[in-house]
This record gives sequence, C-alpha cells and structure tokens, in this order.
Amino acid sequence: MTAAELVVTEPQPDDSGAPTHDRYDWQAAMAAADGLQLYLDALGTNKRLSGDEDRRVLCEYHEDWVAMQGGAAELVSAKHRDASVDAYRTVNQLADEGGLAHLFLRWRALKEKPTCRLATSGGLLSGDPQDLEAVTKSLREMRVSDKQIAINGKHAALVAKLRSAIHTYGGAHLPPEWKKGDTKEVPTEIQDEEVARFLSMLDICHGLTRRSDVAFLAPTKFAKPVVDHLGYDVPCESVWNAVYGIFHTRMRAAGPRVHAVISPVLAFMNGSGPPTSADKERELSGRIVTMQDIDLVVMTAVANPAAYESLGSPVRLSRAAIKMARGRCSDNSIERGEQLRKDYQRYWRDRLTGDPTALADRERLRRLLLRVSDKVDTPSLRAQAVWGYEFWRLLQDELDAIPAERIPAGMDPDLLLGGISELANACQVWFSNRFDVAEEFDRLREENRGSAA
Repeated sequence: MTAAELVVTEPQPDDSGAPTHDRYDWQAAMAAADGLQLYLDALGTNKRLSGDEDRRVLCEYHEDWVAMQGGAAELVSAKHRDASVDAYRTVNQLADEGGLAHLFLRWRALKEKPTCRLATSGGLLSGDPQDLEAVTKSLREMRVSDKQIAINGKHAALVAKLRSAIHTYGGAHLPPEWKKGDTKEVPTEIQDEEVARFLSMLDICHGLTRRSDVAFLAPTKFAKPVVDHLGYDVPCESVWNAVYGIFHTRMRAAGPRVHAVISPVLAFMNGSGPPTSADKERELSGRIVTMQDIDLVVMTAVANPAAYESLGSPVRLSRAAIKMARGRCSDNSIERGEQLRKDYQRYWRDRLTGDPTALADRERLRRLLLRVSDKVDTPSLRAQAVWGYEFWRLLQDELDAIPAERIPAGMDPDLLLGGISELANACQVWFSNRFDVAEEFDRLREENRGSAA
C-alpha cells in the first residue's frame, strides 16, 4: 500500500485534536498556508488546475494535517510556541512539546512510508536541537541519494537521545517492540536504526509566523503570491480569509457523521469485500481540502472580495474614533480617518513582508508624525473649549507641507493622516484632554447595545 492509502486506512489511536478549539486558529492558518502553496504549485501555465489534479490536505487525522499527492503523504505536526516561551532547548523538549515522539509513532504505524514535518513557531537553540536538525539534513541526503541510512559517530548520540525521549513520552502508544520486557522487544540497535530512518524522512520547519502576527502577515505572505500569479486585482486579504475559512471548518470536522435517521443501505452485501482506500478516503471527505475546493473559494473571493474582507471595528467603537468624537470632529472626518488608518496599515503590511528597510522606515515616520502632532498642539489651540476638529484640520495642512523626500516611497499626505489616526488608536495622539477611553468604549457599547450608532 502507498503512504496515502495507509494514512486513510490505518485507524488513528485517538481523536484528541478536534475538541481543543483554541489551537485551531494557528494550526488552521498554517494548514491554509500549505494549501495555498499546493494550489500555487498545481496551477499550470494556463493558470488552471488540470483535470487529474489530486493534491489534497487531510485535516486532524493521525497528525494535525497530512499533505497528499497521488500515493505520497507528508505528516505534519504543528506546534505553536508563544513569544514568552523560549526556543526548544533539548531533544526531550522536541520529542514532548514539539511532538516528535507522537510523530515518530504515527510514522512507524504507517509502515515508515510517509515523510514527516514539524512546523513550529518556536526556534532551536544551539546545541542538541540545532545538531538534531543537522542530522536530519545529513540523513535525508543519504535517503534521497539512494544510499543506505548509516549512523555515524556524529549521529549516534543524538539518535540515542531521541530514542530515549520516545520511550519517555511515547506513553501507551509505544509498540510492543519498544516496550521493555515485552516478548517482542527488539535491541536498542534496531530501535536506533528505526529512529535514523525516521530522521531521514523528517523536516524541521521552525520560526514560523506566530499566532499574534498571522492576521497581520498571512494575507501578504501566503495569499499574495497566488493573487499575483493569477493576475487578479483584488485584496489578498479577501483570498486569505476565504481559504483560511475552509481549513478552519475542515479541522473541526472530527467526530461522528450524522445522517439524520437514514441507516446504511446494502452496506454489507455478500461478496462485497472490505472497503478500499478510496472508500475510506470518501468517508474522510469532511476533513479533506482538495485543490478544487481551494480553487472554488479563491474564485468566489475574487468575484466578491468585499464579502471576505475582515470586519473592522465599528467606527465609533475604535479608540481613534472615540477620541475624534470627543474632540467634536465630524462624522465625515471620523469615517475618513478610519479608512485612512486601514490604508496605512495595509501599506505597512505589504512593506514589512520581504523589505528589510521597512521597519526602520516605519519607526522614522512614527517619530516624524509625533513631531508634527506636537508642533500643531499649541497652547492657543487648547485655549478653545473644543479643539479636536481644528487640530484635525491643522494636521492636514502640516502634513501637506512635508517634502516628498522626507516620507517613505509610495506614501502621500492622506496616508500620513492615516498614520496620525493609527497613533491616536495607540493612545499616542489625542483630540481632547485625556480621558478614560475604556470607560467611554463601554458606555458607547452599552448605549448602542454592542454596535455603533
């Protein structure tokens, strides 16, 4: 049987992934990124899928997801680590918190046929973790060169450490051949050979986008290459949201399938034979995202991008809008400020992906905008009872006068005004005397029953 056939026919030992909703956000985003890459690879020169295209992603089965093409399969274990948690320091951490022990046991149960990948936002400290990554690359080179997987002196210690960690964290899922004292137990040398073969099939992808950055970076990083390849003039955010949505749904599709009161009909006829791998894959269709699925949602987002745009905060319930309203700015000014702030965010989202100078340019511009707001905020202005609307007007005049060479390429005075609105949203610029924004936010929300007036 092929790796893909084994994946859909071999029962998984547990289904613990489905109930834990919180982690799906990040895992679904990383699975969607994989799906978009597969889709981009599948698009031919005519920018269309071929009739026999069979790339697909199986969600939350055996591992967090499985990428499949034809008979090939790659098991992916996705592990998010917050910025407050340091990088993986030991092989034991990689086996436990990084999921390598579980990944090894799933790979072994699937007859050692799938390739494997650890996808994690965490890093690898120097020492054993980075050395283990080097071992995977060395052993992989042997495998792809059709050489015999050999454990040399540099590899032996790390292979032994991972084997020991698998014993520690494998738990009840350890096979009899790995259980101490079992009649089927094999020598440690044989176990080390299995671990070495596993490492030759493993790819450790670390330092991936963290959960807090996904919403900001994912549209440009993962969806924009597809939009650019297809040549559509639509926001990449809409395409990302559409594709992410289908992966989020598929990753929550675990559990029994309910068919109302309809019972299986002619399911066990004489001579019908056991179910095939194709039958099993059809049973798992609720967890599978095909390239045809992705193509459909991409084209739907292209046809109606506004339907898939992220929902912004209600105008009167953003911090910047609340401050402008306190300063008696008009509704039109508030609407314009909110839209320009969104445009400003989009500008930096595009710049920060792949441009090493963008961060320094953004900080330099922030200092310039704060200088402008400080210059305009004069005692004579504040002598007025209400001065926010006049402050907004004077800011525009001052920003219009800034020479083009002093602002980042591609920016104009309107985007600079969006930067002022962004600073107001961060409580660095005010349109009135300071007040408790959170308290005003709660008051407005209660007054309008949770929405803007």
